[in-house]
Amino acid sequence: MARQRLPIGLQDFRSIIEEDYKYIDKTRYIHKMVTSGKYFFLSRPRRFGKSITIATLQELFLGSKELFKGLWIEDKWDWAKKHPVLRISFTSIGYESLGLEAALEQELHTQAEKKEIQLKKAGIGPLFKELLEALAKQGKVVVLIDEYDAPIINFLGRDLEKAIQNRNLLREFYTILKDMDANIELVFLTGVSKFSKVGIFSGLNNLRDLTMDAQYATMLGYTQEELESNFVEEIELAAEKLKLSRIELLEQMRVWYNGYRFEEDAVRVYNPVSTNLFFEQQKFLNFWFATGTPSFLVNILKAEGVFDLHFPATSLSGFESFELDQIKPVALLFQTGYLTIQSKDEDGLVSLDYPNKEVRDSMLEVLIEGFVGVDAELSAALIIKIRNAFRANDLERVIQILQEVFKKLPYFLHEHYPEKFFHAAIHLLFSYLGIRIHSEVCTSDGRIDSLVETDTHIYILEYKLDKSAQVALEQIKQKRYYQAYWNVGKPVVGVGVNFSSESKNIEGWVAAVVA
Repeated sequence: MARQRLPIGLQDFRSIIEEDYKYIDKTRYIHKMVTSGKYFFLSRPRRFGKSITIATLQELFLGSKELFKGLWIEDKWDWAKKHPVLRISFTSIGYESLGLEAALEQELHTQAEKKEIQLKKAGIGPLFKELLEALAKQGKVVVLIDEYDAPIINFLGRDLEKAIQNRNLLREFYTILKDMDANIELVFLTGVSKFSKVGIFSGLNNLRDLTMDAQYATMLGYTQEELESNFVEEIELAAEKLKLSRIELLEQMRVWYNGYRFEEDAVRVYNPVSTNLFFEQQKFLNFWFATGTPSFLVNILKAEGVFDLHFPATSLSGFESFELDQIKPVALLFQTGYLTIQSKDEDGLVSLDYPNKEVRDSMLEVLIEGFVGVDAELSAALIIKIRNAFRANDLERVIQILQEVFKKLPYFLHEHYPEKFFHAAIHLLFSYLGIRIHSEVCTSDGRIDSLVETDTHIYILEYKLDKSAQVALEQIKQKRYYQAYWNVGKPVVGVGVNFSSESKNIEGWVAAVVA
């Protein structure tokens, strides 16, 4: 039997099944959902299988029994019961060129024409209601909305007024569902972000949010068990091609593509698109940004003065939702998949970090290009230079390279947060270069600005703005930042660095072995 093809670029359930592409059976989650309620919302990062889930639901309610042969749900579904389905994907209705209101009106008319319905009313609210009422004559309606938030998210960081305008329009649109309960069989909405109910779903008080629900934490993405049981041949072929044992291959795959956690105690899952692309190309590559750079995220982080994606432990309520007039960078980064839950402490606070190497490298690359001005294509040479300098314990060369980088920075990048910016720029560069660095490390006497660890040395860096490098070094000595590293078996070097707000660069530095 021929090996099934991987569904790369496919989001249509019917095509995947009919053309014999590999499908990881998630129908037990779908069955659990649709038999437990009527109104549902699920937020997941992009490229995580939301559209395939929507397409699967569509075929279920249309009664396409032949597509579900051999799947978990086959003998548990009432195939005699069919429903009209209204499916809208906001990524494909042309709101950028037409404007959201015109695009929605056009989409509703297009959907009506396909179903041989003539709409007479005007305005998106009345049109939506009229279409639902007409469809309900054939049976209770299933409403499937894919990427509900695209007309909002895609304007963040470049046109907040348009984002707010689109949010208000969508609020009016979704509110229509509130009074249509008698005509509705199911409502399922997906997106990459979660706005507060007051912000966009104020009329849908009965909308059940599955985003952080433990029962649905692995509804999208691949668990380790699903990966190993469904990709047996792919794993074997990739291991052979890369000259790795099966165990070695799986460990590297885990580091690169696993790590997403959608509830604090949930099993971690793999990004399905990246996993399939890895098996297709049999190379450990960064696939996360293959479809575009999240410029809106960089713009928001700049505006908020957030240069480092390491955040203190927080409560779940701190990033579950947000509002456009009060954007929380941590919430947006978590919801869009750039950060995920790593751990929960005894007080119930959760810590966030990059889910895996793919996302970490992708985001650092974007942040360096956005904040530091180093083009991703030129970064390889920079990596080699700084790594070689550190390996040779040549701090003078390290500082020279950093000065060359800062010399090229546009002024606007650091005019509002000068000291914080220089600190963050160094952190981003060293992190991207694979150098172990920790920022604002707490000790009993204060906080270390940066701690860099190489194979042979530990460097404690302290930064000052418009003071002197010696003052920075003296602070390291006076506060005895080195005490915690006396027994590591490596020389501990204190490095004082002074930035000049006038030259926008490193003005001086001094180093000394402190332990």
